Amino acid sequence: MRRRSPAPALLLVACVATAGCERIEKVGDHFRDLTPHEAYLASLSQAGLAETALVKDWIAASLEAVAAAPAIQLPFEEEGFIAPEEAGATAYRLRIGRGQRLSGRVELRSVEGTRVFVDLFRLPEQPSDPLRPVLSVDSVPGEFRYEPWRGGEFVLRVQPELLRGGRYRVSLRLEAQLAFPVEGQDERDILSVFGVPRDGGRRRHDGVDIWAPRGTPVLAAASGTVSRVQVTNLGGKVVWVRDPVRNANLYFAHLDSQAVRQGQEIEVGDTIGFVGKTGNARTTPPHLHFGLYRRGEGPVDPMPFLRRPRGTLAEMTVDLDRLGSWVRIRDEGIRLRAAPGLRADIVQELGPETPLRVYGGSGEWYRVHLPDGAVGYVAARLTERLESPAEAIATRHTDTRTGGGMQP
Repeated sequence: MRRRSPAPALLLVACVATAGCERIEKVGDHFRDLTPHEAYLASLSQAGLAETALVKDWIAASLEAVAAAPAIQLPFEEEGFIAPEEAGATAYRLRIGRGQRLSGRVELRSVEGTRVFVDLFRLPEQPSDPLRPVLSVDSVPGEFRYEPWRGGEFVLRVQPELLRGGRYRVSLRLEAQLAFPVEGQDERDILSVFGVPRDGGRRRHDGVDIWAPRGTPVLAAASGTVSRVQVTNLGGKVVWVRDPVRNANLYFAHLDSQAVRQGQEIEVGDTIGFVGKTGNARTTPPHLHFGLYRRGEGPVDPMPFLRRPRGTLAEMTVDLDRLGSWVRIRDEGIRLRAAPGLRADIVQELGPETPLRVYGGSGEWYRVHLPDGAVGYVAARLTERLESPAEAIATRHTDTRTGGGMQP
């Protein structure tokens, strides 16, 4: 049963019951179901709790986490801590390119039965447009996947229900949306790309050519239905596969032979034919011509859908036993950065003895909060345990007011 939206004023405060910048998505969002996060917020409103300080803090935390989300590079993994008494939330800003799939997992080490709201938002192209939720779950541990047809900037937010928290782990990586369609080959074997001129400029190349020995198995790049098996003058022996997930048609041409029939259901990796040089490829070395077509868009460059994302996951070297505890800076000139990595923007310079509370660990970096409210990442090796945080913070504030030389 479709849930109706809660009070407009409450959702305006939460900034999540609206749509993206594209017209069709704006229209569609008027009819979408509430996300679990929105439904939970609506239940709090119906219970008369919307104006309580606790709920207001919970809403504020959800908004602040998105606004302050660090821009991370994938693959990424972080183990973090959310203090139950603080109504906290955390978020990460990331980019998903066209043809890429986001694969993620969120785990929570807390009281059994705790609900954790995991929401993925597309950032609007126009600053005046609100965030658009594109994926929402409330069951962890669990894996999720998201495939945008068009690339863009996104924010992933993790927030437990009120008065719940604990340690969590977020793992995120990018994958190609399509499997490579020639057995034993990869993108290095693509020797003719999309859009290059053909026949003296009278047409263009509406796909990519993947070179391989004759008879090499041609594999289904996606699950779907074989819509056509035919022989044409241009493509020779060809197979068309309807891909319902991406609302697209995949085209395999110049096959030496076909191994499927029209109407057959296939899975990723099934053999649909063998590399050849039929059709207008008789004078070229054997290769597969692979095309991607989408209704209303025509031929689409398949390369972004086949290219394997680069990058390796940073080894987790930080002391995760310090999550939730206080540490301090050991030396002068240490920088608080906006994201884990030396290339991230500098938030501020930190003086020696600066107290920090550790809320997360990623690779060799701690995600920390300062007493003045600043948030960022510091290299874990440049910190040490702080045994008496209250005393250190009080001393620091006193020195700052009296000109005692402490860095602000």
